[in-house]
Amino acid sequence: MLSITAQKAITAYGGKELWQNHKYIEAEVSAHGLAFTLKRRPVFEHAIIKMDIAKPFCKLTPIGKNKNITGVLDGNDVRLVDENEKIIEERKNARSFFPFGRRLFYWDDLDMAYFANYAFWNYFTLPNLLLSENIKWIEKTEGVLEATFPPDFPTHNKIQEFIFDKETGLLKQHNYTVDIISTLAKAANVVIEHGKTNNLIYPTKRLVTPKGKSGKALGGPILIDITVHSFKLTNE
Repeated sequence: MLSITAQKAITAYGGKELWQNHKYIEAEVSAHGLAFTLKRRPVFEHAIIKMDIAKPFCKLTPIGKNKNITGVLDGNDVRLVDENEKIIEERKNARSFFPFGRRLFYWDDLDMAYFANYAFWNYFTLPNLLLSENIKWIEKTEGVLEATFPPDFPTHNKIQEFIFDKETGLLKQHNYTVDIISTLAKAANVVIEHGKTNNLIYPTKRLVTPKGKSGKALGGPILIDITVHSFKLTNE
């Protein structure tokens, strides 16, 4: 049974039927910050994302410097494809390669395809994740949910915290540890702004910074700055 906080959040983001009656999310995003610099990655400038709402399948274009190369997450596997969907390179069980070796110092396109796609898929499909029977949701206090993800789920770490506005039900902060970087990489993903398109409300601006001992977001450094330029649910 859904908790009061989960029910309020699902309603705030359009309701159960809206999310279960659509198959895909399409979005245009930009992202930059220290996380890109540390892993020697180009930032995302108006990148195009398409993902399956019900399962971890997500495509991000461009994934790197080549504007024609798309990074694809398919469950726990990743691949790079060209504009004709021809596979250029692939990596099975991508998570098993993190975080050691050269990945401590830089990520290639397949590494970023895993990280960016699973992260966006988790962020963007949150209303539907609240309905998932594979995730254990606990209401810690009013407005605060704790999620325990199954072992094979592509996400930041096993146990995460979601803080919602008690009045509106909208997400305020998402706390997690980015295990593929380090078990010490504790982050606070703060939703700065929400937007609305055709009665669909969604986060348009997020800032990810280190999380302090109190659980609050520190003022810096900015690990990732995310701007969502457009967002829609589709069936095509």
